[in-house]
Amino acid sequence: MKKDIHPKYHKKAKISCVCGNEFTTGSTLEKIKVEICHLCHPFYTGKQKLVDTARRVEKFTTKMALKDSVGKDRKGKKAKKAKQAASKTKKTGK
Repeated sequence: MKKDIHPKYHKKAKISCVCGNEFTTGSTLEKIKVEICHLCHPFYTGKQKLVDTARRVEKFTTKMALKDSVGKDRKGKKAKKAKQAASKTKKTGK
């Protein structure tokens, strides 16, 4: 192996999780901060927990709610077909 090209290896690197759990392991970094560890991960705990740091779920639900409310006043092929289907059912009485 070549000398002076590899990073320094720390045998007692400190890992700290957001839940408060701390443990040591070997790593090239001296301190590591993580969001999920084995004590708070849903796979290991059996509890479902949404880990949504970028608010993706909330943004998606608001987007879908907005789409449904705006979709009624929309114009285009889908609105035209829906209008035609509605008028057809009125004429036939079904």
